[in-house]
Amino acid sequence: MVRHSTRTLLVGLCALAAAAPAPPALAGGDPAGASPAPHTAARALHAQTLTDLTTTMKGEGYAYAAYSLFAAEADRQGLPAVGKLFRSTAHTELNEHLREAATLAGLVGSNAANLRQAINGETYEHQVMYRRFAEQARADGDLEAAKLFSEIAADEGRHRDAFRTALTAVTTGRGTIPAPPKADVVAVPAGLPKVKAARTKANLDMAMHGEGLAHAKYMLFAAHARQTGNAALARLWEGTAEVERQEHFAGEAVLAGLVRTTRENLRTAITGEHNEATTVYPGFARRATAVGDTAAARYFRDTAADEAKHAAAFQKALDQLR
Repeated sequence: MVRHSTRTLLVGLCALAAAAPAPPALAGGDPAGASPAPHTAARALHAQTLTDLTTTMKGEGYAYAAYSLFAAEADRQGLPAVGKLFRSTAHTELNEHLREAATLAGLVGSNAANLRQAINGETYEHQVMYRRFAEQARADGDLEAAKLFSEIAADEGRHRDAFRTALTAVTTGRGTIPAPPKADVVAVPAGLPKVKAARTKANLDMAMHGEGLAHAKYMLFAAHARQTGNAALARLWEGTAEVERQEHFAGEAVLAGLVRTTRENLRTAITGEHNEATTVYPGFARRATAVGDTAAARYFRDTAADEAKHAAAFQKALDQLR
């Protein structure tokens, strides 16, 4: 995965996790009588291991979204082989690393539990996080970011309301699942940051990690809804997931100057993958081992090895461009 500043991100994620409500899917089954959440053994994981898995999922979801944008930029620069490398790595981050972490954490529950988890998250982002980010950006003179944060806060409120309506339909049989929202797709060209304050930049980074996770999580929830025969709910999850990635994440990426030239994007990816291979995931593995979470420790070690391979592949691609 790719990170701008691992130390800054980890501090930010800890603060966000402390402020956000606990996800219901990790807390137990669904009182409405639906099937219990899979992977219930995750309840026995140590709290620090669960925190590290959450940090992992945020990073992997962010990596998927960022590498997808880097791939598009490589294509624009006439570098299809590099675009293919970014896309294949993005696929691994989302469909292997994040999914495995979600399984260990017991992220996916019943349809009702998944909706409750999403309602809590959207409510926090609507009422607290994005409003605070908007106020801070306005105070720091980053008016374009303040506007975007306010717009996303309003979107998250609409997502919460749609999920509340869907929850009523799922648990009582009354009403219908709302139609999925349509993403206003934002193009993300290469460019420098459009904000000046360090606080705004940090908030954009935290927001993008949250949107990356929301996209990935909602796609997992959509798959579960389809498996249980609720196609309308699956469509709601999928539509909302695309808003989170193609509209919210992308809009934030433009302001953050996330996408640069392909050479710069490769350097960013190399730095992030190397740091995770040598520091982040080995540290998570040691902590999981110390508390007896052997399956999680093995996952972190395996993921570290994958990230080392990604770093090497990106380095080779960069060398070939010189």
